[in-house]
Amino acid sequence: MSGNPNGASPGLTEANQNPTANPVPTPSRSGLERRYGDFPSFAAALDYAAQGESGFNIYSGRGQLLEALPYRLLREQARSMACRLLGLGLVPGDRVAIVAESDGDFARIFFGCQYAGLVPAPLPLPVAFGGREGYVTTLRGMIQSAAARAVVVPDVIGSWTADIVDGLDLVFGGSPADLYRHAEARVELPEISPTALSYLQFSSGSTRFPMGVSVTQAAGMANARAIARDGLHVYPAEDPRDDRCVSWLPLYHDMGLVGFFLTPLTCQLSVDLLPTREFARRPHVWLDLISRNRGTIAYSPSFGYELCARRSGQADLDLSCWRIAGIGGDMIRHHILEGFAERFASNGFRATSFVASYGMAEATLAISFAPLNTGIQTDTIDLRRLEKDGIAEPSNDPSHPLRTFVLCGEALPDHQIEVRDAAGHDLADRQVGTVYVRGPSLMCGYFRRPDETEAVLDADGWLNTGDLGYRLNGQIVVTGRAKDLIIINGRNIWPQDLEWSAESEIPNLRSRDVAVFSVDGDEGEKIVALVQCRATEDESRNQLRDEVTSLFRRQHGVDVDVILVPPRTLPQTSSGKLTRAKAKTMLLSGQFEQQPETTSSVA
Repeated sequence: MSGNPNGASPGLTEANQNPTANPVPTPSRSGLERRYGDFPSFAAALDYAAQGESGFNIYSGRGQLLEALPYRLLREQARSMACRLLGLGLVPGDRVAIVAESDGDFARIFFGCQYAGLVPAPLPLPVAFGGREGYVTTLRGMIQSAAARAVVVPDVIGSWTADIVDGLDLVFGGSPADLYRHAEARVELPEISPTALSYLQFSSGSTRFPMGVSVTQAAGMANARAIARDGLHVYPAEDPRDDRCVSWLPLYHDMGLVGFFLTPLTCQLSVDLLPTREFARRPHVWLDLISRNRGTIAYSPSFGYELCARRSGQADLDLSCWRIAGIGGDMIRHHILEGFAERFASNGFRATSFVASYGMAEATLAISFAPLNTGIQTDTIDLRRLEKDGIAEPSNDPSHPLRTFVLCGEALPDHQIEVRDAAGHDLADRQVGTVYVRGPSLMCGYFRRPDETEAVLDADGWLNTGDLGYRLNGQIVVTGRAKDLIIINGRNIWPQDLEWSAESEIPNLRSRDVAVFSVDGDEGEKIVALVQCRATEDESRNQLRDEVTSLFRRQHGVDVDVILVPPRTLPQTSSGKLTRAKAKTMLLSGQFEQQPETTSSVA
């Protein structure tokens, strides 16, 4: 593999180097006996997958195939990349930060690190950040937290490279093309131990004090195996049916990296990858690719399904192939999924294809999966009983405020879930407490953060997830994050209850338009709601504020200070989730224009 002064990725097939040629997607059937992640390392998994026909397929945001990358070619290029990385002076165990564009370069460099014994740290693109300065600051914090010795920045933000790497102690800081220009070292690639670190995963909310989740080869493989074999039930080779993955999820987030990059490779599946940064503009391309390539497995947070239902006007889609429409990455909004299923029923989509799941980066990815072919299972409870007593009492009484939660399945094999009270006692069904998990796919800790690790991971291997929830007939139900819980006059108020009420009841509001949290006011703790408003006329703005205020008082019995903010200003994590903590910081630091009559006690 030789350097290319034009910046094209070296080592590609002649067809892919020729811009007039038409690359052909890798087939769904690999031709190999199916193996479900029974490998000592991800490099060994790629060695096996390279003997078959499947691979990664890189698409543009408009659905054009840019590069077909069979695993056999990826293996060749990744091993060559490993020699280049070691030739820079890096040694096994060093960290390599990679700003993760969903392309072949990321695959070659990530797996080059796997073969070289280096530890890649995928970093976010500036999709969900407020601007260049904030993004660069966040990225530099992650690079320093990882103590990275090399940083790779894709061409899409190449002009920012100097700001990103300035003053850092690096042996390399530049683009993939710059990296390809370095000669391969004549070295023997190391044997990769299952106990060695495979990669660092920065959780989607880690911005101010970024912490990298340390995932070993063994932990990553344990999770990939459980996902493919026990969660998704990937078809064995002898089955006449084939599975194929289609994803727009970011490769810097655990659901994209593990769910649709590493896991498919460990069970020899082909994957069609779309760029995350263009999904919001053209969500229909995701559905079109599923239809066109007969994808069977595709995941999204709830908002992705909402975007598709709202914007996709295609009538010629055939989604009958889609057997697992997974939900994860955020609290699951069942009414959005119901709307999606209704919208695309005529295109062959089956509501029973929905699969709820629960997970987090600290567990590599997945902790539980709902049963397949059952669709979304819900539990409707009395909200006041939940808030006052911490009991999820079932109710369908319309005279009471109700809340519907989604069941997220049982723990994966060899994993355990407990719900505990403040004293650490395991709780019975329908009692709300803190969710703890244990199993072979848990992180070994936060990278070089022993105190933070000790705070969440005990000597017996139990992880405090920071989530609240309850168990029901063996399944876990997540009610929210403990740090987001608002306690007012003895009531436990979940902010998403208020957010979802406003977004579903008020026509002009959309998903992620409302952020609710509490602040210290003159008379104690009070609730604030930041609401994105697209109207410019005073009458329309006042009407929206009054409607939201009245809704909260009527449905939830609470007084809320409603502050209107401009569109697209509420902060999100790198995975697209609303971040209430950052929204609160922005408000208190004066970044939102405040209305004196509604916010004087907050300022």
